[in-house]
Amino acid sequence: MTTDVLDKPVPQHPVLGQDRPFAGIVTRLAAMLSLAIMFAFVKLAGEQGVHVTESLFYRQLTAMPLICFLIWRSSAGWPAIKSDKHRLHILRSILGIFAMGLNFWAMTLLPLADATTISFTVPIFATLFAALILREKVGIQRWSAVLIGFIGVLVVIQPGGSLIPAFGATIALVGALVTASVTLVIRMLGRTETSIVTIFWFSVYTLPALAICTYVYGGGHDATTWGYLLGVGIFGAIGQLTITQSLRFAPVSTVMPMDYSALVWATIIGIVIFGQWPGLSIWFGAPIIIGSGLFIAWREHIKSSS
Repeated sequence: MTTDVLDKPVPQHPVLGQDRPFAGIVTRLAAMLSLAIMFAFVKLAGEQGVHVTESLFYRQLTAMPLICFLIWRSSAGWPAIKSDKHRLHILRSILGIFAMGLNFWAMTLLPLADATTISFTVPIFATLFAALILREKVGIQRWSAVLIGFIGVLVVIQPGGSLIPAFGATIALVGALVTASVTLVIRMLGRTETSIVTIFWFSVYTLPALAICTYVYGGGHDATTWGYLLGVGIFGAIGQLTITQSLRFAPVSTVMPMDYSALVWATIIGIVIFGQWPGLSIWFGAPIIIGSGLFIAWREHIKSSS
């Protein structure tokens, strides 16, 4: 989903206890609902004039106690946060906060369903980057899925004739592009770092800069707006927790397809709260993009299992 797609680390080795697929699927569905609600609050806050960096700050600030709690409860405890990969953590943090900011911004510029659909292009861009940057071998089947996925993007945004605002679509696509680059850095970190350690250093390195931006761009708000920002933080933290928990219940290949349920939640919330119905291009383009992403994920699973 976006997004909070950059906080979806993929474990490199099987996780002990991944034998509860139903629990993993339900937890992942709950995660996607939580993130959809978070983005709704981001959009509502944006309508009240809240700067994107302020929403990001409260998203990260609220998640930090949860991260610390998870570290404290882990078997390794606080010594586990030690890392000799801080250059990669800093790169992940710079790219990550940039991607998250673009994704948040896209949600304020576009209907939720449109922004969510475009965010589904992350696996497509990630496959492209893996081939071009990491020099991973990508077969004809995955290249075909990438091409089909981009056709789905063209169907959705309809360059030159779309009802979707061109600027908003551009921000969403750039957000997906940067998010895909984050997945490559997370993949490199995943060789030595656990998911919770990666998330911890992401928060540590981004919060000071976001605090400064909030001081500069933030301001006084009424009770309703503060409620929206609180919602951003709470549901962002719940989404992060449930994403992590879903991977403890079941493997990525089992729970990842549930991420596309985000479009259902985004569509319902968009209609009920914002009165925004998805256009015909979404109904035709989204299945193409989702199908492409699912096929890429399936091929990744086959590759990792062989």
